[in-house]
Amino acid sequence: LNDAGLAHKRQVVARILARHQPLTDPVDVLAAMGGFEIAMIVGGMLAAAQARMTILIDGFIVSAALLAAQAIAPHVTDYCIFSHTSNERGHAALLNHLSARPLLALNLRLGEGTGAALALPLVEADARRCSTRVACGY
Repeated sequence: LNDAGLAHKRQVVARILARHQPLTDPVDVLAAMGGFEIAMIVGGMLAAAQARMTILIDGFIVSAALLAAQAIAPHVTDYCIFSHTSNERGHAALLNHLSARPLLALNLRLGEGTGAALALPLVEADARRCSTRVACGY
């Protein structure tokens, strides 16, 4: 973004925060600020964790959705594998906050789940390895 675009984004965020400042419940905050796509990702994460499924976390937007999911149900991160550290500004800070150790660091900034697609063979190989052993160490 250029300076004008960044200033506009800051103004929009400031207006949203001023309007919704009293909100503290994570579901209310998600409804007010998350947008439809983020809310859908959060719902998918919560459903997957409830079903005890592995959740492959890909990139900045999905990591941001995980913050909301974690605020609603802290145990959701127990089911997460982090695919990569993206080249998006702020993603490393998000991963640090989540105490995440991503599988890959390829400076990706492609979107569309590219990091997850690249990490999936590693996750599958580890699952096959673990299925043949009594204990995997995790």
